[in-house]
Amino acid sequence: MVERALTISLKDVRVTRRRKTILGPISLDLGEQGFTIVLGPNGAGKTTFLKTLHGVERVTSGTVEWSLPKEQARQAQAYVFQNPIMLRRTVRQNLAFPLQLLGKPKTEILPEVEKWAERIGLRDVLDRPAPRLSGGEKQKLALGRALIRDPKVLFLDEPCANLDGASTREIEELLLNSFRAGTRIVMTTHNLGQARRLAGDVVFLLNGQLHEQGLAPRIFDAPQMAETKSFFQGDIVE
Repeated sequence: MVERALTISLKDVRVTRRRKTILGPISLDLGEQGFTIVLGPNGAGKTTFLKTLHGVERVTSGTVEWSLPKEQARQAQAYVFQNPIMLRRTVRQNLAFPLQLLGKPKTEILPEVEKWAERIGLRDVLDRPAPRLSGGEKQKLALGRALIRDPKVLFLDEPCANLDGASTREIEELLLNSFRAGTRIVMTTHNLGQARRLAGDVVFLLNGQLHEQGLAPRIFDAPQMAETKSFFQGDIVE
């Protein structure tokens, strides 16, 4: 049986809070493959857009349609928050938890935990309480906890915010390795250098709307919209 691809389509999606439109209307299709970077000034709606894609943001109007049934699509994706939530358990138990939720037997969980602890560079602290990790270690653990489920799509909201250069480099390497292994990635960032290093395509949001979209080389080198160009030049865009 051929496994169906996971794609998503937004049609006239709008998110409103207290009668104010936070996002939309947006119509957008995202294919099964790619490394999409979502850019835009503060307040542009990047996090709301990401949560809408993931299905944890209530849509006021419009439709969000996955190519798989809703429950299958939910199981096939993962989300990493800007400030990762650590279970009050050890690193080992944090990594094991997603597999336990999937009903995996202990004989399968143990080697997977060891493998992913090695990949994210936390093998030496497997028995340390997760809340005691450094910021960079917590972010790597959150990423490992998401990827250990082998999701088709991974959403990340500013995963390297407030991290130093070394931690950022390690996170980017993990993301690129996962992308090369077939994981579809959609990620927000405020770091234009990081965007240029990682993006295959770019979604630029402004005032809650899709302002410009396209392949990374074209967007970065020849943006069509004046606001996009100004943003890349470091100007204040409102």
